[in-house]
This record gives sequence, structure tokens and C-alpha cells, in this order.
Amino acid sequence: MFFTMGGVNLGLCETSCRLFTGTPPVSVRSAHTCPVKIYCGLRNRPKKSMGRGRVLSGEAIQAVQSLKLAKNSSSRLQQVFTSKLSRLLKSDLLDTFAELQRQEELDLALEVFTFLRKEPWYVPEVSLFNEMIMLVGKHETTEMVEELLSELKKEGLKPDERTYAELIGAYFRAEMVSKAMEAYEQMKAAGLTPSELTLTILIKNLEKAGEEGLLETIKNECAEYFDYPEKFLQQVARKYPKRKSMIVT
Repeated sequence: MFFTMGGVNLGLCETSCRLFTGTPPVSVRSAHTCPVKIYCGLRNRPKKSMGRGRVLSGEAIQAVQSLKLAKNSSSRLQQVFTSKLSRLLKSDLLDTFAELQRQEELDLALEVFTFLRKEPWYVPEVSLFNEMIMLVGKHETTEMVEELLSELKKEGLKPDERTYAELIGAYFRAEMVSKAMEAYEQMKAAGLTPSELTLTILIKNLEKAGEEGLLETIKNECAEYFDYPEKFLQQVARKYPKRKSMIVT
């Protein structure tokens, strides 16, 4: 996308705008004009957004709409894959997959995830599996989560810290405390350091489940990961007070 000012084309740099993630407008001053505000992307115009800064192309929008319209008919759905998805560019297909996740279209997202992994350009990526595990976990389908984890490993990938965080969150949603703790131990055994998010998920859900012993263990282990563990625990307590009694994922 380009802007013209004083007869000069000003190219919109996709990298500097960070894929339209909300970077403030940049003022450009010309010898003949007053400061001009140049906005990244189409921020001031109606648009179809993925919710993470990227703007969907027309092809991706059509693909998402067609899939949703056809989802109750296997024959129509297959036709959409053949006539539309097979013709999408890699970026548009990945955006279609991400938008279906954003809209929590679980079945469609799984179909597209299977489809894109068969594309010639596909290279196994942990991040794609993590996104799918997160969505599946929200629906409390732990068997499917474990199946995705198995497929991840079959493709020669290793779970990363986020993989385990999503796995732990999925188990807590299903009230499977022992499985969540097992996943946490597996993460540590793999040499991965739990993030603040993972520890927050553990602390708040163990608190909710009334697992005082396990909760105390996790709090004590925070000293291994933070220079000021007390400060971290205070921040968690302020952000997620007990009265909310919610699953943090």
C-alpha cells in the first residue's frame, strides 16, 4: 500500500509497522506541507481483522465464509477445499487457519490444519501445533490434545514451553490435576524453564482445586526461576484474587 505526498510515493514498510499491530502513526514532514499522519495498514477504515494485528485478504475472508457455510455438509465442505482452499497462497491459508481458531471453529480449524499439513510447502512447526492444542484444550477434549501432542512428536518436533503450558491448561479445564502436574514434571525433565504464564496457571488452578500441598510446592519452586519470587506471587494474587475462582490459561 502506498501514500503519495507532494508527488512522492511513500511506501508502507510492513516490517516497521509490525504487521499492523497497532504501532502509533508516524508523522512525515515535507518542505511543502504540514505534518502528515501515515497509519499502518487500514487502521481508520472498516476491515476484517484476525484480532492479532494481521488484516485478512479477500481470498482468506471468502475461504472462511465458505467453510462456515458448508460445515454441515461433508460434500459441500469437500468442494470448498477443492475449489477454494487448494488455490490459496500459503499466507492466505495460514491466515484462514488462524481466523478459524480466533472464531473458535474447532472442527473447521482441525480440517484446515490437516489440509495444510499436506501442502508441498509445509514444514513442521511447533507453533502451529501449539495454536491447535490451545483451541482443542478450550473445549475440554483432552484425548484430542494428547493426539495432537503425539502427532507433533511424529513429525520430528519437540514440545516447547508453550506446548506444555497449553497442555497443563487443558488438563486443568478438564479437572485432571494429576495429569496437569505430570505435564509440568515432563516439561522440567525436558530441560524447559516454566514461564510466568505457566506458573500462574499452576498456582491459580491448584488454589481453586484446594490442592494446598501442591500449591505450596509450586510457590517454593518459584524461587528457582525468579530473583524476586515474592514479588511475582504478589502480582499473581493481585491480578487473580481468590474470589474470581477462575481457570487461567
